[in-house]
Amino acid sequence: MKNIFAFIGAGNMGGAIIEAVCRKVAPENVFIYDRDEKKAAELSEKTGCSVAKSAEEAAISAHFVFLCVKPNVLHDALRAICPVLGGKVIISIAAGVAKSSIKAVLAEAGLDLPIVRLMPNTPVAIGKGMILVSPDKDVSDEDVALLLEALEPGGLTSIIDESYIDAATPVFSCSPAYVYMFIEALADGGVMAGVPRDKAQSYAAQAVLGAAAMVLETGKHPGELKDEVCSPGGATIVGVEELEKRAFRAAVASAVYEAYRKTTSLGK
Repeated sequence: MKNIFAFIGAGNMGGAIIEAVCRKVAPENVFIYDRDEKKAAELSEKTGCSVAKSAEEAAISAHFVFLCVKPNVLHDALRAICPVLGGKVIISIAAGVAKSSIKAVLAEAGLDLPIVRLMPNTPVAIGKGMILVSPDKDVSDEDVALLLEALEPGGLTSIIDESYIDAATPVFSCSPAYVYMFIEALADGGVMAGVPRDKAQSYAAQAVLGAAAMVLETGKHPGELKDEVCSPGGATIVGVEELEKRAFRAAVASAVYEAYRKTTSLGK
């Protein structure tokens, strides 16, 4: 049966994907393993999926095996389960680790398996996320379709060439952290001006949500939308000028680029 999923690792990113998949796939067809037994048990209680006693136990019955571990331990985690991987599709969410590197580890065990590189962001857990999917040429069209269907509850999916994944990762996968900082800063400013904290945070988050929807739904350039808010001599343009004086855009662009540089080093 192909619609069976195993997850090795259930951290923040892995857990987000597990929650999404369990909204589409029967939970009894989802097996998870994490060295943190408490974390695995909590996720099982939340989603209904099964907790395995070992990585091998999780993977042995599955068709899709997700490797949701840190890049620095990916190869060792993969080697540990190679004896039970025959005929399966390997899916890695490890930042910076190329499919060729995974294929080389499999080759050590005499395996030549289809591999998918996948990168999510944490909003996948609530169905508002973004998932980049890069299957290699050995992954069948049927398996790609099954995988995309299982990931559907997580939000938007995009098939992308692997050469773009590392560069795109900071833009959509790291950036929620930056956006949370921005929301927090907006709320802080509101509190400074006298708005109660809970209301300031809610207003800031809704503003960011609405602004993002405007970009996606109108198709307009963000700069054009910014100009539409800035009335001549108004309060908004004064705030924009303050952000420009403090190099707001340059700081954000630099954060993305430095995160990209770090991503490319993780798989080395």
